[in-house]
Amino acid sequence: MDRLFRSAQRGDLEELHKLVEEQPLILHQVSIGGSENPLHYSCVSGHLDFTKALLGMKPEFAGDLNADGYSPLHLASANGDIETVKEIIRVDPSICRLQGKEGNTPLHTAVLRGKVDVICEMLENCEGCLQDVTFQKETALHLAVKSIQFGSLKVLLDWIRRKNSGEILNKKDEHGNTILHLAVWKKQRQVLDLLVENNPGSLEVNAINNSGLTALDLLLIFPSEAGDREIHEILQGAGALKAKDIAFHITTTSCSTRNTPVIDNSSNLIQYFKFHVGRDSPSDVRSTLLVIAVLVATATYQLGITPPGGTWQDNQGHIAGTSILGYHSRVSYVLLVAFNSLGLNISLYMIAILTSKFPLATDLRALLFSMYFTYNLSVSATSPENAKVFTIVITSILPTAVPLIGNLIRKYGGFNHLYGIFRRGHGN
Repeated sequence: MDRLFRSAQRGDLEELHKLVEEQPLILHQVSIGGSENPLHYSCVSGHLDFTKALLGMKPEFAGDLNADGYSPLHLASANGDIETVKEIIRVDPSICRLQGKEGNTPLHTAVLRGKVDVICEMLENCEGCLQDVTFQKETALHLAVKSIQFGSLKVLLDWIRRKNSGEILNKKDEHGNTILHLAVWKKQRQVLDLLVENNPGSLEVNAINNSGLTALDLLLIFPSEAGDREIHEILQGAGALKAKDIAFHITTTSCSTRNTPVIDNSSNLIQYFKFHVGRDSPSDVRSTLLVIAVLVATATYQLGITPPGGTWQDNQGHIAGTSILGYHSRVSYVLLVAFNSLGLNISLYMIAILTSKFPLATDLRALLFSMYFTYNLSVSATSPENAKVFTIVITSILPTAVPLIGNLIRKYGGFNHLYGIFRRGHGN
């Protein structure tokens, strides 16, 4: 079997025929033995004659996905190997619509790599492939805009205009974004010009995404210095509006009309800025959590070593260096220490978790422990006698309690779920 794959990599036709003569069932054995076949190798290597021979002997190879989720046509499309693409399409044009990794078809792969000749060949032989979407409901147009492949987009738009298939321009991805939303988000003025000027009757400029935002809303919410004024002029010239300015009119069967409520843009913005799985990358979320944890740790640590109201400077009726607030109001001081220590310990715990696989993670944890230890010493030293025991106990228990409480909350689905259990337990 290894000889077969090596011959495919080299494009050795003589070796292929020799192997088939020696083992007539070798190609059949490959097709039932695994996901990868020799056609994948010959397409990657660009051996056209070898590819033709394989397709003649075993045309079913063209529809196989390898372990990475790519068919031979995906691989040929990525390489821009137009002759190989033509041979595979000649065997079965429908393979242009075969979904591979993340739902990408060979057309999607060609669009992402900017292989214009391949795109044209697929559109000519499999017109329906332009309607296919990925698992994220992205069309080839979405992918062209997202990957900044202007050449791919231009070919697709020319085809749409010639075939009068303008409805695809307004298809939405899983977040409700059209290609106009994406073009505005990425500040692609050239794309906007192409969309608005060449498709004035088909393009829906006021489409609203799942966050309740139009393309104009995105421009105004996320301003930059990169040609915003020109983009704003293009959108306004096309009749673009903000979501809150759009009124929908519904005509009933009795010919009466009524206006729907105006969209509450503030609530839409809140929904937009919430975390969305699939849209927000884990690395960005981790970075944001680290920033928040560091800010909280800084604020709580500072409050612990410099308590509100300061400390006594003499020993007249009190001990120098102890908290003035603790002397005058033991309850307020105890609550302050408890919640401030809780905040510090949670933030230190978050930092330790988020950096657990970082280089020098052990050194970082030693730094966090030093910070925790100096905080405890400072709080204990500034505590008045009537609160010192409590302070020492609470700052000693929290490091152990915080991970346990965190695991408990995650296990039972958060504070709302725990609150529901509490209420049911009390018969409410």
